[in-house]
Amino acid sequence: MEDGKYSKELNVAVRVVHMACSLCEKVQNELISTNSDQVKSKDDDSLVTIADWSVQATVSWMLSKCFGSSGNISIVAEEDIQTLSNSGSSSLLAMVVSAVNECLDEAPRFGLQGPDKKLSSSQVLDAISECNSVGGPRGQHWVLDPVDGTLGFVRGDQYAVALAMIDDGEVVIGVLGCPNYPVKDDGLKLRQENVERWSGELGCVMYTNKGSGKSWMQPLIRRDERLEWPNSAKLIRVSSIDDPALATLCEPVEKTTSDHSFTAGVATTAGLRKKPLRVYSMVKYAAIARGEAEIYMRFGAYKEKIWDHAAGVLLVQEAGGVVTDAGGRPLNFSTGIYLQGLDRGIIACSGLRLHDKIVEAVYASWESSNL
Repeated sequence: MEDGKYSKELNVAVRVVHMACSLCEKVQNELISTNSDQVKSKDDDSLVTIADWSVQATVSWMLSKCFGSSGNISIVAEEDIQTLSNSGSSSLLAMVVSAVNECLDEAPRFGLQGPDKKLSSSQVLDAISECNSVGGPRGQHWVLDPVDGTLGFVRGDQYAVALAMIDDGEVVIGVLGCPNYPVKDDGLKLRQENVERWSGELGCVMYTNKGSGKSWMQPLIRRDERLEWPNSAKLIRVSSIDDPALATLCEPVEKTTSDHSFTAGVATTAGLRKKPLRVYSMVKYAAIARGEAEIYMRFGAYKEKIWDHAAGVLLVQEAGGVVTDAGGRPLNFSTGIYLQGLDRGIIACSGLRLHDKIVEAVYASWESSNL
């Protein structure tokens, strides 16, 4: 890893995300093969699993261990301890505590130092609840989505562990762990087309830092391996395709988070011809950063949260892509938990020429839909 202003933070973040991916793989395998008691619904009807809480506790503890010597660090993250603190959730909490301690026991395999003894239930709950920052325009804030795309996670499909750092309102570090993302070029498309027969290598961590002009991808390490830098890291770059007719569009699977019909209208207006690639989680950003897709569009009334975009946005930008709101303005990560002031939605593209065509199509489609 190159030396720089945030080199230590990026080094730790990549290792921690590798740890988190290892935890997620274990939980997902157990979840698919055993029971659904590990899955709960939140107040907004979205899903949460023991992986969400376990990853948040693990990442929180590790970041505090590495960077909290001078005081509390600021972590903005998705989960709270409301469900885990209920009197009827003792078995659920026990599973989370067990998963956290198993993961922290393996910290040396990832080049990190874990605790001297196992964490107690109260320590795990404290680690989760300490991720209660609201971010803002001043100072450094870690931003974590422990399991982005929980629905994809419980279905054995795509999901991501997303960790970013914001410094004075700007995203300066972005790390995406994608345990089910095919390492082979175009593997995501091939796996979606025939998931039952696809047998290629799965799992990677992508990472970048602001101003580097470089994004990297490492394969996940397996149980008998240790994380030895650079861990077969390779540079990734966005696609050079700028003809809409040849471009691949990524969009969310869930209709609750994006207006598929408006997206289809924009795609038609812009001249897109290929069938959309519907993908769970921030893996959509990963697909653009490594050149497997060219466009990601997301529209609707959903209030966008910074942890759903920070790491992926920087990854695409440093790989040569462009990310703005649907009006062509940069995303603002300095206003707290939510991306405030978004114009209709978010557009990520592999290049400026393609991006400008999509923005023009958004305006044309918006005008026609409001006639």
